[in-house]
Amino acid sequence: MANPFQRARYLLSAHNPKQLPPDGGREVAFAGRSNAGKSTALNAICQQGALARVSKTPGRTQQLVFFDFAPRQGEEPDARYLVDLPGYGYAKVPKDLQAHWQAFIDRYFSTREALKGLVVVMDIRHPLKDYDLQMLGYAANRGLPAHALLTKADKLGRGQQAQALQAVRRELSSRFGDSVSVQVFSGESKLGVDEARGVVAGWLELP
Repeated sequence: MANPFQRARYLLSAHNPKQLPPDGGREVAFAGRSNAGKSTALNAICQQGALARVSKTPGRTQQLVFFDFAPRQGEEPDARYLVDLPGYGYAKVPKDLQAHWQAFIDRYFSTREALKGLVVVMDIRHPLKDYDLQMLGYAANRGLPAHALLTKADKLGRGQQAQALQAVRRELSSRFGDSVSVQVFSGESKLGVDEARGVVAGWLELP
């Protein structure tokens, strides 16, 4: 079966709420600290090498970046989006810009009706940092499902992967109940890519 995410394409970048696309359809947001491998995860899920820019400099994503899905021949465009959130955890930017992002994302999570789920990307070796928990808290407050990708799992052996997965699962369960699922993932080895793709496709109601 063809991967529907291969049709994903860049649509727009929004620096303020007025630049967001119309609030209809379905969208899934991706969040992660600037060095967690978020762009690599997006590219792996979409089977595209450079859909989400992979930067050597953490924190270059300074806007909400929307990707939509190119319609097949004869189809009308679907209002379905992937949204790359700014990974401002390590971004070396002025405090007033970080404050702008914070207010923008606060408003996005509290008012965006099209938002159907959140993927939080975190390095399996350094999971559940303050930023990760903050983003998961946004989803929990809205009653949205969330999915944690423990990336860079290829850096660990299988036993270490399993231990990290169980530890994160216990912590997430104690904080958020069953609203957050979690898996190991590697954009390099493609470990867990099909599982992650299935979660996001379900939220977007893609075939």
